[in-house]
Amino acid sequence: MIRIAKFACCLLFLFVAAACGKVRPVTDVPDIHVGEPTFFPTIVAHTDAPIIGGNRIDILLDGDQVFPAMLRDIKSARQTITFAQYLYQDGTIGREFAEALAERCRAGVKGHILLDSQGARSLPDEITSTMRDAGCQVEFFRRVQVPQVVFIWRLLRYNYRNHRRILVIDGKIGFTGGYGISDAWTGDGHTREHWRDTNARIEGPLVNDLQAAFASSWFEATGALLGGTGYFPSLPPRGKIIAQIVKSSPVGGSFQNYMLFLLSIISAKESILITNPYFIPDDKIIDALLAAAKRGARVTVLVPGKIDVKLTYRASRRNYGKMLEGGIEIYEYQPALMHAKTMVVDGVWATIGSTNMDNRSFALNEELNLAVYDRAFARKLEDIFRDDLKYSRKITYAEWAARPWRERFFELFAFPFQEQL
Repeated sequence: MIRIAKFACCLLFLFVAAACGKVRPVTDVPDIHVGEPTFFPTIVAHTDAPIIGGNRIDILLDGDQVFPAMLRDIKSARQTITFAQYLYQDGTIGREFAEALAERCRAGVKGHILLDSQGARSLPDEITSTMRDAGCQVEFFRRVQVPQVVFIWRLLRYNYRNHRRILVIDGKIGFTGGYGISDAWTGDGHTREHWRDTNARIEGPLVNDLQAAFASSWFEATGALLGGTGYFPSLPPRGKIIAQIVKSSPVGGSFQNYMLFLLSIISAKESILITNPYFIPDDKIIDALLAAAKRGARVTVLVPGKIDVKLTYRASRRNYGKMLEGGIEIYEYQPALMHAKTMVVDGVWATIGSTNMDNRSFALNEELNLAVYDRAFARKLEDIFRDDLKYSRKITYAEWAARPWRERFFELFAFPFQEQL
């Protein structure tokens, strides 16, 4: 029995190692700066995402703001609802969403709900039945099937998850960000067990690109193509914001969100404000952050002081030393789990999305980020960042260097697994 157990452990280790993808190494980077004419075409070239004007984009913080807006717009749907969600759990808000979606489907609205089979693994059948019985089409992304168990190499695909957050109403109104459908996201992000997050509501021509991201994931899961005016209507301008929807996928192998983050960091002259819950950047991004600090930019990173995955927390803290020595400021948010995934560069460029700054998001997951080129929008995110710092604790190099041996041990333990985190 002991030999069988050892063999099983070795097989599991080899499986995880084989399933690990990595971002293709970047050997050289261009000399670009936010606001210069070459910045836009360079970003477009490496993210494969057009920059589109004429949009209105509203920032929605935490469940107190985002859930009422989402539910209101779901209830206003007349033709279609497309909804992709990584984490969906049982609870009050989960049942409220299921009932709202079901009510619209009973009224004749075409509802397409795509849930990740890992993130929604604990969702009870009662909730999915509520939606399906009303006529909604509910599908699970990359659910393990019998042939995958028989042919174990097919299980490698199960390691690639759909981490995108997308809600589109009638092809006209869109939502994205880092929210999960869980009672953990309810509240204002300042109380224990209620996560802090940042999300966006979009109106205007950019919604077509958000819908396109859903359509690609839906096709991957079902083989069905979505189209027509109910999904892709002609969208007049609704505001003055120019922005892009950047989506990445391990299937494409071009790692667009990694390029978005890297190119934006190297373009900074004045400031880089990063909020991210799973902060395990690779050496190239760390070097880019250090180079920005060296040339005089203020680089500030806000991460959780409390997190749901302790291994990730330890892997993240392993790199604090070199960043703190290089002039990067690091804060840990204290009241609740900080789950927002945002970055602001030079008060001009900003992003909100699903992408964590780790290898799993950059190389293994289907991800999606909204990138906005608007000074007023960026300043709002800067104000939110400064407010979050009021609830955070600054980490010093002396404190990090004096951390106990137990933390150092777990940092070393986490290192072999960080490409999966």
